[in-house]
Amino acid sequence: MRTGLALCAVLFTTAGAPVAPPLPARLADTGGGSQLITAVAPDTRSTTGTVTWWERRDGRWHRAGSAPARFGAKGLADGARREQGTDTTPTGLYELPYAFGTRPAPPGTRTPYRRVNRDSWWCQDNRSRVYNRWSEPLAADCRARESEHLEEYGRQYAHALVVGFNYERPVRGRGAGIFLHVNGRGATAGCVSVPAAAMARILAWADPAATPHIAIGTRSGATAITRY
Repeated sequence: MRTGLALCAVLFTTAGAPVAPPLPARLADTGGGSQLITAVAPDTRSTTGTVTWWERRDGRWHRAGSAPARFGAKGLADGARREQGTDTTPTGLYELPYAFGTRPAPPGTRTPYRRVNRDSWWCQDNRSRVYNRWSEPLAADCRARESEHLEEYGRQYAHALVVGFNYERPVRGRGAGIFLHVNGRGATAGCVSVPAAAMARILAWADPAATPHIAIGTRSGATAITRY
């Protein structure tokens, strides 16, 4: 399959000038579905970039929307080697297990959606059995000081998608609580964020039947998004 894509790596306009194919067509993997979100930063030191959501129709990828994005305060790091507490956004290709928010789901949302309440926490305690999981109420073995009380982030978590980084089989110390969420006041602690209107549009667009994934990376280099 990759050979076929390689043969189509360059397209041409009617004037004969080469045109790069859509970004998803240049990725090593898109998750196997017909929806994809790409989050691209200029380089690993960047705290800003672009989020674009794509859908595959008639055998080709089409851009469905785009928005400015924010990344970790310390930039981005390869997801396979990222360390917890570094304020870096992990690069890689990830599933989007479910959505959540302090506000009701936007109209049209089809992704499973959990409403945040005062007992909603995200456990980031490496010693807990529920590490990198929603915990409601907070598990007895999960220290509050090592976790996020989701209700306290009413602005950022008005609407959010869980990014499946270190999620299926969590590696202690790799990191927990990586989301695609609404912008706060500046760079994130490792998540990807977009304006509130864009987040609502993404949730109304995402269709679990289309197996949406998110690919996070840089324009080039060892963490180039095309690697994932």
